[in-house]
Amino acid sequence: MARALRKNPLRMWERLYLVAHLLTIDTAHLLLNAITCVSLAILRGVPIRHYFRVAYNRFALGCLSPREIQHMSPSTATIYREWIASTRAASQARIDSDHATPDDQYILDHLHRHEEILSDGESSILWIGDRRRAHKFVLFFHGGGFIAPMQDGHLEWCLRSYIQAGRLHDQNVAVAVLQYTLAPEARYPVQLSQAADALAYLLKLGVRPRDLVIGGDSAGANLAAQIMSHLLHPHADARKIALPLEERIAGVFAVSPWVSARTDDQSMADNALIDMLSPVIMEKAVQELFGNHNKYNAEKKRGQGWAMPADVDTGAWYKGLGKFVERVYVTLGTQEVFKDQSIVFAEGIRRTNPDIDVVLEEAYDEAHDFILLEGKRKEDGNATRRMRKWIEGVFW
Repeated sequence: MARALRKNPLRMWERLYLVAHLLTIDTAHLLLNAITCVSLAILRGVPIRHYFRVAYNRFALGCLSPREIQHMSPSTATIYREWIASTRAASQARIDSDHATPDDQYILDHLHRHEEILSDGESSILWIGDRRRAHKFVLFFHGGGFIAPMQDGHLEWCLRSYIQAGRLHDQNVAVAVLQYTLAPEARYPVQLSQAADALAYLLKLGVRPRDLVIGGDSAGANLAAQIMSHLLHPHADARKIALPLEERIAGVFAVSPWVSARTDDQSMADNALIDMLSPVIMEKAVQELFGNHNKYNAEKKRGQGWAMPADVDTGAWYKGLGKFVERVYVTLGTQEVFKDQSIVFAEGIRRTNPDIDVVLEEAYDEAHDFILLEGKRKEDGNATRRMRKWIEGVFW
């Protein structure tokens, strides 16, 4: 069984302080965020339905410390176990009441709890779908600024975009969700090392690169970008990945990718008050991920983009990536702070890799990571359907 990674709990006085803060100052911040985000959504003519959740996430990431977020949130493994149990129970209840959907029996047959600890003894793979019967695979990295655990919306997104796509094409898809160690307990490049271990483990199981897609959202998309960098330029602190000769990974997706440590580009300024992220929030996240910044700064000075590829010459850094990856899908919202860096990332790969099919999608009414928000609502929204359409094009 995978470890439910949670260390350095809050002391009693810290818990009391947190409760007092939540009931006073933080309540005001939450209300102000809600008013600001929803008002700007109305002024810009975009639907407001997701912007209440945007306001809450902005409050949590802006007002709470990483330790407070981790104290208030179940671990990634706990979220996974509870989601598997509740999803199966809901399908069984619909079957028993004669209100079953076409997916319910498939879920009962294919959705079981299966956890595997990786070689470092800390990280683990949490499976969605039956890997023993799977024809296609997804290696999934969840977002959260490297400080927050996975949400159940991530799992619902995987179910609706990948598992259901497989069912529609009469092939089984299994998603390997990486539970990695969060910052500040572990800092860059620990998560890259764990992601490389996960990829190596899948290849050892016999997963062919042509049957594999890798990706994630936000910080998880950053980790997917790190893996692409590692394939092309092996990092000394991570396991080297050897793909079978002349085989390429079928695709890599990056949802609202966090690929720059800068907070001074135009979309940061334009969308700082409507998005769930802000320059202040991202400056805090950069500090938690890199600590004293020595390793990141040294790599950046040498033009090496493992950590933040949009902070170097992205095209030059990823030149030759087509040897390892067949397709790249970058999706973003025009109302999000990561808009500019996401475009730099996608266009840099496209510029120097004509042999990679690079798809860049911009959704006007979306802010950061709306596919996750759709997953939280258990709905097949526009972002979810776009992702399912892309992966169908990759695999079938």
